[in-house]
Amino acid sequence: MILELFILSAFLFSIGLAIVITRKNAIFVLMGIELMLNASNINLVAIGGDAGQGIFFGLFVIVIAAAEAAVGLALVLKIYHYYNSIELDKINELKD
Repeated sequence: MILELFILSAFLFSIGLAIVITRKNAIFVLMGIELMLNASNINLVAIGGDAGQGIFFGLFVIVIAAAEAAVGLALVLKIYHYYNSIELDKINELKD
C-alpha cells in the first residue's frame, strides 16, 4: 500500500513541477505549487502510518498550504492591479 502512495505522490509532484516550469500564468504556477505540496502531504501521511503522526504532519502541511495560497493569491491580485497582467514573462521590472 505504501509503495502505491509513493508512486501517486511522485506522479502528482512531477505534474506540479511541470506546471511550475512550463506555465507563464501566475495562477497556474500557484496551482502547481499546491499540487507539489499535496504530493508531499501524501508522503507524510503514508510514512506516518498507523501511529497518527502522519496525519498530524498532514494537517500541518494543509494549514501551511492554505496560508501560502492566501498570500500567493494576494500577491497575484496586487501584481494584476499594478501591471494589468498576471503573465510572469511580462513582469520584468525586477530583472535589472
